[in-house]
Amino acid sequence: MSLSMYQASAPVFIRQLGSVAKILEKAEAFALSSGIDPADLIEARLAPDMHPFPRQIQIASDLAKGSIARLAGVDIPSFADTETSFAELQERVAKTIAFITGLPAEKIDGSEAREIALKVRGNDITLAGQAYLLHFVMPNFFFHCTTAYLILRHKGVPLGKMDFIGGIPS
Repeated sequence: MSLSMYQASAPVFIRQLGSVAKILEKAEAFALSSGIDPADLIEARLAPDMHPFPRQIQIASDLAKGSIARLAGVDIPSFADTETSFAELQERVAKTIAFITGLPAEKIDGSEAREIALKVRGNDITLAGQAYLLHFVMPNFFFHCTTAYLILRHKGVPLGKMDFIGGIPS
């Protein structure tokens, strides 16, 4: 049986964003139990030239909702990128999951060859749907999810690999 575009995208995004939501819960609980100002975690970054924690979550959200919308041929929902708390980041993740969940598989399946036109760092690029998903979106999505995880680990939040991957899939 072949893997459909829907199977290669929506469930992967939903699962990983679910793990991100749990990581956000753990980070907030850690801050509260440790007497750490949550802003110290929210404002953290791994290096001076990298985006801070909220931006990592925002970009992962944008990649997930943007790619699903482009593959489905629907409008991309716009979020303001103004999150400054764990609660606001949780809300963004939940809205992203709700959007993805709300699109039927039939809208995404068959988009392997759909032309996806983007502007990346000021350059116009066009990719076929499958190449766009597998070679552009997925590596970027996981990069930003991983970076968010690593920022929290760096700040002392007790997270492990199973927190990131969300346990063993059934």
